[in-house]
Parts: sequence; structure tokens; C-alpha cells
Amino acid sequence: MSVRTSSTGKSRRLGAIERACRDKGLRMTGQRKIIAQVLDDAADHPDVVELHRRAADVDDRISLSTVYRTVKLFETEGILERLDFRDGRSRYEQAAREHHDHLINLETGDVIEFHSDEIEKLQTEIAKRLGYKVVYHRLELYAVPLDKDEA
Repeated sequence: MSVRTSSTGKSRRLGAIERACRDKGLRMTGQRKIIAQVLDDAADHPDVVELHRRAADVDDRISLSTVYRTVKLFETEGILERLDFRDGRSRYEQAAREHHDHLINLETGDVIEFHSDEIEKLQTEIAKRLGYKVVYHRLELYAVPLDKDEA
């Protein structure tokens, strides 16, 4: 765990995204630190507009263009992964996390992360049958909630 002393003298724990930025030698301005912290604190997959709203709640001087540039930089450096869930908005999550797949609720836009050993095994078997070895995959399920009769 990394701890950093802020300008107010209080120590704060560095999040994974800020640590990844420092590991890559990126200069961390105050605004980049806020954006990294907001991303670290996100339990969902925010798009840039939502990320800007959350960052501006911390520092109202952060512009939408600063968030766009920062997200692009973090993505280029392999710190963030862009997710396009066919709703016209790119969403973001930390890259290089433990593998997981996504289920997207088409009614609410909620994104649910999950992992299934059965699906992983089936994908490997299918690729092998076809003469390939899986080196990367992304699975996205687009769904609507079951009716009470279907549950």
C-alpha cells in the first residue's frame, strides 16, 4: 500500500490508478490525481461526462476537456480500458485487473461484472477444436430482467 502526504499534511492512500500512473512515470497534476481517485472510487463504469461530474464535485475548476484528455492519456498508457457497450457512450475501468466479463442491463444501463469458470473452459475448448489458442477475449451479454413468470 502506498501512502502520500497531501499539501494539507494529511496522508492519503494512493489508489491503483494513481499508482499505475506513477509507475509509468506520468506527471500527476492535482486534476489528474482527482480524476484518478474518482476512477479508483467508482463502483460502476463511468463515461467521461459522469466522470467529469464526479471530479467537478471535488474541484469545480476541472473542465470536461481535461477529463477527456486525461482519460485518453490513461487509456494510451494502458492504465484504463475503454468499454463500448453499444449505448453510444464509452465507459472506463482500470486495465489489467483480474479477468471478468460484463452483463449489460438494457433497461437501466447497469453493468454487472461476473466471472464464470464454465464459460472460460468452454471458450478454450471451442478455440482448440477450431485449431486456436485463446490469448484474449471480452464477453459482453446484453440482457433485460426476467419477467416474474420467467424467474
